[in-house]
Amino acid sequence: MLSSRPDSLTDSFVTPSNTPLILSQSLEPPRASYLSPTPETATSPRDSYAESPDNVSPLVPDNEKRDAIAYDQESKAEPVLKKPILRRPLFWLIAFAVVTVVVLTVVLPVYFVVIKRRNHSTTGTSTSAGNGGSGGGNPGTGLTTTGGNGSLITTANGTTFTYLNPFGGIWVDNPDNPFNNSAYPNSWTPPLNSSWTWGVDKIYGINLGGLFVLEPFITPALYQKYPGAVDEWTLSTLMAADTASGGLQQLETHYNTFITEQDIAEIAGAGLNWIRLPIPFWAIEKWDFEPFLEKVCWPYILRVLQWARKYGIRVNLDLHTIPGSQNGYNHSGKLGSVNFLNGVMGLANAQRALDYIRIITEFISQPEWVNVIPVFSIVNEALVSTIGTDQITSFYLLAHDMIRNITGYGEGHGPYIAIHDGFLGTAAWADFLQGSDRIILDTHPYFAFDGQSDGQPIATGTGLSAGGIWPQQACSAWGPGMNTSQTAFGITIAGEFSTGYNDCGLYLTGVGNTASYGTSCSVFLDSSQWNDTMTAGLYEFTLASMDALQDWFFWTWKIGNSSTTNSVQSPLWSYQLGLQNGWIPTDPRTALGTCAALGVTGPQFDGVYQAYQTGGPGAGTIVASSVTSYGQYPPTPINGLTSGAIQSLLPTYTSTSAVPTLPPPTFSPSPSPSISVGNGWFDSGDTGLAPTQVQGCTYPNAWDAVSSSMPTALCPSTSGIIPVTTSLSASR
Repeated sequence: MLSSRPDSLTDSFVTPSNTPLILSQSLEPPRASYLSPTPETATSPRDSYAESPDNVSPLVPDNEKRDAIAYDQESKAEPVLKKPILRRPLFWLIAFAVVTVVVLTVVLPVYFVVIKRRNHSTTGTSTSAGNGGSGGGNPGTGLTTTGGNGSLITTANGTTFTYLNPFGGIWVDNPDNPFNNSAYPNSWTPPLNSSWTWGVDKIYGINLGGLFVLEPFITPALYQKYPGAVDEWTLSTLMAADTASGGLQQLETHYNTFITEQDIAEIAGAGLNWIRLPIPFWAIEKWDFEPFLEKVCWPYILRVLQWARKYGIRVNLDLHTIPGSQNGYNHSGKLGSVNFLNGVMGLANAQRALDYIRIITEFISQPEWVNVIPVFSIVNEALVSTIGTDQITSFYLLAHDMIRNITGYGEGHGPYIAIHDGFLGTAAWADFLQGSDRIILDTHPYFAFDGQSDGQPIATGTGLSAGGIWPQQACSAWGPGMNTSQTAFGITIAGEFSTGYNDCGLYLTGVGNTASYGTSCSVFLDSSQWNDTMTAGLYEFTLASMDALQDWFFWTWKIGNSSTTNSVQSPLWSYQLGLQNGWIPTDPRTALGTCAALGVTGPQFDGVYQAYQTGGPGAGTIVASSVTSYGQYPPTPINGLTSGAIQSLLPTYTSTSAVPTLPPPTFSPSPSPSISVGNGWFDSGDTGLAPTQVQGCTYPNAWDAVSSSMPTALCPSTSGIIPVTTSLSASR
């Protein structure tokens, strides 16, 4: 439990204890085709957890559990046998059943986790990322606890649920080594301690949107409570003033309850194998002029990462917010203007962003985390039409070199770096920084926001005739570009997409905005009104989208209820709700071949990338022409300045502040003394300080400086940011 909260930037992080799960109860069979709660949790608000007063205490007090156990033992202490037990047929039936249960729940999971999978494990992992031990153990015994379909999960707060996974997935929980990476979510996905083969293994992923970066349409009740809140900036400001309701600590309640361990188990049970986890920079720190709740979400981020590890799910960690805003959208932290690499404070905000990328890289490159977080998306949805292609490319080159100087070069050295296409489309990034080390292109295709007419019906029939024009349009619009980009750029993924083919949804286009859908949106706000034809159309559109995009992350796992209707009012965007109601496939592999069946053909990627693109020979040897074009930083010109502005006078920060290192989790009970939990910093040679304001200098509003006046003199007299020329990769 989190005991206290930091009040200022100088306070240290407080991390929660992570109580290993206990599997001492007898296993229960599944009671439904979907992940079902046990009776004691069936009446909880979400059918996922039972809420106790402080949301962390066990559901049943320990003394009550002990009394029940003692009573049970007394009632069985002196059984009376009427004839020898070995001669009783019932005994043999029971014995056979017990042996069957043991084989299914212990022997088979141990075989697949420890024996069969070990033959495919990667080499060179540290002792803190070892293979699984023997199954069926209890916490504190030195044995791994593991299970598969039908096993009973006991959460840290004492609630239980049945793990339903029809795809052969195995969860693993080793209290002596909490960094055990033996789990896998399904039979077609390699365990975390084995190699992921790009071009062969496929991402069937889900976003956990709205958990740590609050968006109005995902968490509408929080915004409905505070009229005037349009983004997390205004929500935080209004919430902080509401001390009677708990102030900003209401956000911690949200972090603790919006996504639970059962959600992660459901994700694995749905045939998914990756999570894209959007996080804010204020997980690290905020500056005094920013209203966000700093650092508090970090322990909960770690908790999600540990849950992902337990169920064998890989994570694409997404830095979703950037100081000053990288796109002016409400999910960047503040709705308004772009002040990252744009306008008077563009360079200063980029300094902060680069340092936060550095801090996160140092943490996730540690051996304890590198297998769980193979991808780091460093800037979500930068608005390149405002920032400029050359400008953002220079920043990405600088970030690439900084990251690889921390991690080292080549496969196995730190995460892949994902960059967004900046809404330019994948074709605009062909031949980007050739020779760079493991960069992924991320695109977010949505018909809902493309400015085109979306009034064509989707409820048109069943089977391949379902969905009207929309399934074929998804295949035609997205499939060829994704295939071509795999060759022209390299690894290309869809970090976001949804079933939302139109922009109907409560707050979907922002608080106070209205949808542009041609007819009434009312039917799209209430999935209980949908008939079989509507469901079939959405299902076919979803299958076509998945097939066209190939490696994808649906946006998003869940949408919170509206406080006025107590229902989801953006249902097209909830994977969980779609699973429950039939417009999302229960097995994502069902989508394979959909576009071909619809008659859509085009170029097909053969699954083979150039060696450097996956960290092979040549990785990090960037072609000289790219270094010449983009290797000078800061880039010139910076957009968003008044005519005649002198760029050398732009405000910058000085790197003289202590670095706010991200702390590791704490565990209870403590792991084996031989297991390192890390210290949050991978590269001990990285000793640079963090940026801070120069004492005595005056800065314009960092989040609203595009229209600010340019300084007329340099402050300090020596620029706080030194032009950087990235070294030619051949010299590395």
